[in-house]
Amino acid sequence: MNTTETLISPECPAIATQPQNTLVKPIKFPNQPQEWKIISLRECPTPEEMQQCETPEQAAAYWQAHVGQHPYFNPECECLVVMILNTRRRIKGHYLVSVGTMDTILCHPREVFRLAIMASASAIVIAHNHPSGESTPSEADIKITRDLIRAGQLLKIEVLDHIVLGNPNHTSLRQLGYFL
Repeated sequence: MNTTETLISPECPAIATQPQNTLVKPIKFPNQPQEWKIISLRECPTPEEMQQCETPEQAAAYWQAHVGQHPYFNPECECLVVMILNTRRRIKGHYLVSVGTMDTILCHPREVFRLAIMASASAIVIAHNHPSGESTPSEADIKITRDLIRAGQLLKIEVLDHIVLGNPNHTSLRQLGYFL
């Protein structure tokens, strides 16, 4: 058992730091605070025609205009971004969910939908890059897309598309038929 005794300084015998034989509790540091940031359109001015997100081309154009300048974006690693949309399919903002490695990214529906719920999103568009430049979706991309569609259905947040960005092409999983 951790105990302390009364400590009396020879210089000042009247000062005692703790009562005798009291239990010393271990120091427990609080969990580290986390900051989630949705980059709103106020912070990244966007032309009126780019605020609408109804096609994969519009989502890819938004990525090129804003995500590439994000301070944590690394073109050498896969980066997953979620674009938050309102009921009129206008972009309210975006957030960087995860930065992975050169060929893998960790992604869970909890992280994808966390800020979409906080921002009262009606729908989202998911986008990630392939550092190889090839925009063909992998089996893992297809699997996570299906998982996210099911999670969005439970939350009543529609997953409109999942865009895989290569260099210079992009591929829409909706156009490939994975959203049926």
